[in-house]
Amino acid sequence: MKIYTKAGDKGKTSLIGGKQVSKAHLRIEAYGTIDELNSYIGLVRDQPVNQNRQEILKEIQDRLFTIGSSLAADPDNVAMRLPDLKEEDVLLLEREIDAMTEKMPPLRNFILPGGHSSISFTHLARCVCRRAERNVIALSESEFVAPLVIQYLNRLSDYLFTLCRMMHEELQIPEQPWKARIEKS
Repeated sequence: MKIYTKAGDKGKTSLIGGKQVSKAHLRIEAYGTIDELNSYIGLVRDQPVNQNRQEILKEIQDRLFTIGSSLAADPDNVAMRLPDLKEEDVLLLEREIDAMTEKMPPLRNFILPGGHSSISFTHLARCVCRRAERNVIALSESEFVAPLVIQYLNRLSDYLFTLCRMMHEELQIPEQPWKARIEKS
């Protein structure tokens, strides 16, 4: 199988099911951003501080492939069998968030991203996750998207934020609170 087909040389691509759409279509933007997010999750998974989180991060990557395949499918071709996202996938993220939250002091301020490259990579993943969520919501305003996809992405960004905070704890790097500069009038 060749890696290049030349089929996209004119700015078109095929959805799963064969329907041709522009490479600039919202559906392509949505699943392309999911692919970008998956790559960032791989970078986060590769960080030594996440050695004990390899399985959950791999699970997240698997679910992102599931989401990508649902977004890459022709919504008018309902006969196709695709991997599916389940409510228990969202519940897994919630359990992980709750478990990490129990081990940290309460959040009292907005925090500045950064402090260590592993934390910064995770903040980048969180930002890409939020963009993916926005893209999927925009797509859902004109075409069918399973509501669970939006819910999963929303919870995933919460998980990634909580993971950043947990990494601060584990790496013993203090969080930097944002201090709003407000001029007195």
